[in-house]
Amino acid sequence: MSAPVPDKARAVIIGGGVSGCSVAYHLAKLGWTDIVLLERKQLTCGTTWHAAGLIGQLRASRNMTRLAKYSADLYVNLEAETGIATGMRQCGSITVALTEARKEEIFRQASLARAFDVDVHEIGPDEVQAMYPHLNVTDVKAAVHLPLDGQCDPANIAMALAKGARQNGVRIIEGVKVTAVETAKGRVTGVRWQQDGESGTIAADIVVNCGGMWGRDLAAQSGVTLPLHACEHFYIVTEAIEDLPRLPVLRVPDECAYYKEDAGKMLLGAFEPVAKPWGMSGISEDFCFDQLPEDFDHFEPILEQAVNRLPLLASAGIHTFFNGPESFTPDDSYYLGEAPEVRGYWVAAGYNSIGIASSGGAGFALAQWMNDGEPPFDLWDVDIRRAQPFQKNRHYLQNRVSETLGLLYADHFPYRQKATARGVRRSPIHEQLESRGAVFGEMAGWERANWFADQGQDREYHYSWKRQNWFDNQAREHKAVREAVGLFDMTSFGKIRVEGRDALGFLNRLCANEMDVDAGRIVYTQMLNTRGGIECDLTVTRLTETAFLLVVPGFTLQRDLAWLRRHLGEEFVVITDVTAAEAVLCVMGPNARSLMQAVSPDDFSNEAHPFGSAREIEIGMGLARAHRVTYVGELGWELYVSTDQAAHVFEALAEAGADHGLKLCGLHALDSCRIEKGFRHFGHDITDEDHVLEAGLGFAVKTGKGDFIGRDAVLAKREAGLGRRLVQFQLKDPDPLVFHNEVIVRDGEIVSIITSGNYGHHLGGAVGLGYVPSVGESAADVLASTYEIEIAGERHAAIASLKPLYDPGALRVRM
Repeated sequence: MSAPVPDKARAVIIGGGVSGCSVAYHLAKLGWTDIVLLERKQLTCGTTWHAAGLIGQLRASRNMTRLAKYSADLYVNLEAETGIATGMRQCGSITVALTEARKEEIFRQASLARAFDVDVHEIGPDEVQAMYPHLNVTDVKAAVHLPLDGQCDPANIAMALAKGARQNGVRIIEGVKVTAVETAKGRVTGVRWQQDGESGTIAADIVVNCGGMWGRDLAAQSGVTLPLHACEHFYIVTEAIEDLPRLPVLRVPDECAYYKEDAGKMLLGAFEPVAKPWGMSGISEDFCFDQLPEDFDHFEPILEQAVNRLPLLASAGIHTFFNGPESFTPDDSYYLGEAPEVRGYWVAAGYNSIGIASSGGAGFALAQWMNDGEPPFDLWDVDIRRAQPFQKNRHYLQNRVSETLGLLYADHFPYRQKATARGVRRSPIHEQLESRGAVFGEMAGWERANWFADQGQDREYHYSWKRQNWFDNQAREHKAVREAVGLFDMTSFGKIRVEGRDALGFLNRLCANEMDVDAGRIVYTQMLNTRGGIECDLTVTRLTETAFLLVVPGFTLQRDLAWLRRHLGEEFVVITDVTAAEAVLCVMGPNARSLMQAVSPDDFSNEAHPFGSAREIEIGMGLARAHRVTYVGELGWELYVSTDQAAHVFEALAEAGADHGLKLCGLHALDSCRIEKGFRHFGHDITDEDHVLEAGLGFAVKTGKGDFIGRDAVLAKREAGLGRRLVQFQLKDPDPLVFHNEVIVRDGEIVSIITSGNYGHHLGGAVGLGYVPSVGESAADVLASTYEIEIAGERHAAIASLKPLYDPGALRVRM
């Protein structure tokens, strides 16, 4: 007989895979009571039961690595706590490189691992052979060994977490399907359920969608965006192989394959380049521990390479050919956090085939977030607020996940662009840019010109860890911005109107800078959390006494809207996303003024239009609002033009530009200019974990204006002193490149990583930003050290500066 379903609960967790069990376990460990976990069929019956169970520690960022290491440590100890054998073995892992490009990638990862305090060793083919004696290493260039990686029994991990949750008071009820999450006035009020022909409601203020491949459709019923889609995932398990030793997990990404020895058998799995989406017509009601039909033709190319790589497979019988569904996301990162559309609706889903390795840490982080009201550290990599509303479109998802599964093992080249599901969001001048040689990248669905190809040049990326095929194009665009004038299309900026009787007070409460300025003034500011960390990085333009325009990065728009709406109390304020209403054309460079005067009768002198001000202008035969600000460190204007007039304004600028040295420029040039100037990039250089003062942005904080969120943390930091400083670095050798995650070495010791980098074409070398620990040190102490940047194991001497290496006095923006 099934357990009775309660009428109310503090929190309802939907889904009994490893993710839901982990969230339940960690909430209970924090002392939460009255928690209910509902599973539609049986625990682990969706994806968890057939996962490969690989436990890797290293991830692309410090905090994602922190969560993966937490998972490994948790699983090692879980058996002793619960009495359920988890099969957790820290057998280590080896990743081998068959190409020079892959060698560069894995050696960069090894440097990063050391910075993250992960035990790692670069090894050669002979050492690989000694550790994996059956492997064909004739074409192996190099490898990386992580001794504390491991493998486990996925279903038993989930069962152990479930038992641990029950031991701490969680009610887990199987055979109960949640049919809807109920809401009222933008908040969760409970869930509706069905069980054995009966139905009912559990009243609750909090739900957690851990529904895996069912999660998207359930979320959509409540207006919540949860972009994920299932793909078919294949592996084979051999018959028992005589005298097979215990082996580390082996990854051969150049052949899309991973290998796992288990109980004297070999498991071979694949992340093939073009995957097969599954479940386009929905998922059967009776789906439970189901397998999908075999497709040996699809798997055969992987197996052929595997037999060459591990010749013993040629004589090993196949015990199991497995095909099962797993959910994947548009960017290969999972989703965590409170959905921006509905308060109290939390999500932990979309694990992209690393759910076992991720769920322990993800459950810990989400439980802390729910308990404290803010994440325990920066989780932007996996924050649900990065999802764009259009991404819930199923046709989009089917196309995109056919690619993202394979990207797990593809070369992770810098600037790599997605090839599928493109063209969804376009600027009004997209076709004009395309006809002039634009090569587009995609961000949050927006097609953005990254660089402009010369006539006859391939309009595509040739990826490399060295200088890519567009490097010289970027250099010429960069030079134009520094010496003449460049035009950027920044229509992808997020644009938010905040207006109403109480708009000023509301914004002054959220923003660290002073918002009470004259109409037409532009204020650069941050919105802080209570720790002084940076939640939003933006400019605010006061349009009228009661109306303000907030301009934010396109990628953070949903996050920033959610932050504003979350903190709106009883104030009379309206918050509106107006991103699509205006295109943004940026005219930047020393000739910007002469170009603007050529297309407009208005006065663009310093007296008539000073830096940091906005006003309406005539341009061509249209109108625009000209904002005198810059992200490249030069004289310039951002032109906000209604979308219906954008093409005309662009044509007017392009026609007049020939006499002023105008060059169309892409986002790569924008980034190389901003890195020379030391301008911060949200999500890399500044996050909700980075204190605004340590980020070097104290000039934008006005504690004297009165109370605002984060003020106490700013005052406390001023009193205590900085624990670290954001430093700009330039490599002395002009040849190497930095992108992000390269290692900062101070006086011979690894201290941190590069948060963002690019090539400084004017300065003549690679430039990056990164935090340097500085407890009890002055600025002079920090700069007195010797610095190197480690790239793929090699160290390069670097200049360090706390002021912008380009135009430190900011004279050029005020020309």
